[in-house]
Amino acid sequence: MTAASSPLAVSFASLEFQNPLLLASGTAAFGREIAGVIDLDSLGGIVTKAVSPSPRRGAPAPRVADFDGGMINAVGLANPGVETVRDEELPWLAAKLHHARVIVNVVGDAVEDFAKVVAELSDVDGVSAFELNVSCPNVKAGGMEFGADNETLARLVKLARAETRRPITVKLSPTLRDIAESARIAVGAGADALTLVNTLPGLVIDVEAKRPALGFGSGGVSGVGLLPVGVLAVWKVKRAVQVPLIGVGGVSRGTDVVQYMLAGATLVGMGTAAMKDPRAPQRVLRELSSWCQSHHVGSLQEIVGGLEWPA
Repeated sequence: MTAASSPLAVSFASLEFQNPLLLASGTAAFGREIAGVIDLDSLGGIVTKAVSPSPRRGAPAPRVADFDGGMINAVGLANPGVETVRDEELPWLAAKLHHARVIVNVVGDAVEDFAKVVAELSDVDGVSAFELNVSCPNVKAGGMEFGADNETLARLVKLARAETRRPITVKLSPTLRDIAESARIAVGAGADALTLVNTLPGLVIDVEAKRPALGFGSGGVSGVGLLPVGVLAVWKVKRAVQVPLIGVGGVSRGTDVVQYMLAGATLVGMGTAAMKDPRAPQRVLRELSSWCQSHHVGSLQEIVGGLEWPA
């Protein structure tokens, strides 16, 4: 059976994926670090860690902390910069992957930075699409998220759109006042798809030290508790726009993928669970395949947006 005829194969923004499971941005770096423990080429794809025009040192250590409900992190978008990613990281991924696709996550301190990164990487072999992380702070706007202002969001997407013919997905925050309206703005400006959602802001305190558990202080909350938040966001946005969606947040089981797809997602990102257990992605794919067999689903594409609610 070829990938295209597999029950797990899906079509997304003119691209074919052998299955819907992605490793979410920030959880797999650029692939090298986890290639020895996760079979990257068996996945639908990998979303790289953030790429900015210039290298970023990121937040002070410690950057990650566990708590009973999941994980909190403040990495600070650390990355080697677009030139190193172009010359070293992406060629390695292109040589390593033959079936899984690569989506490059893009960040910046100003609107123009996103277009710069996209332009630099648009023609690089092995890059299938770009994910614009508009949840990061806009330095010129005093730290406001790019996605929190409709005019800024529209301009950012338009500038990036002008630099590539490859698909662009925009990653939105669950804290937006009206995520469906933000989705419409992004799509109207040229986005081919949307990623829902980013982490939730939170604070974990080390009660013995009486200090935050993270060096930066606050951070982004991820893990199983984020699943209902992400599924609801996907459902809301699916009713507002007619573009494919990537659901992200809290995925640890095959049925979590099914939830996201029923709500309207075509691809589903997995992060925290894979960081805690590198065997988790393969287990999730097995569970997803078993679910398809037991529910007589010939193609996962059939269930996208199949949630029967409201009646």
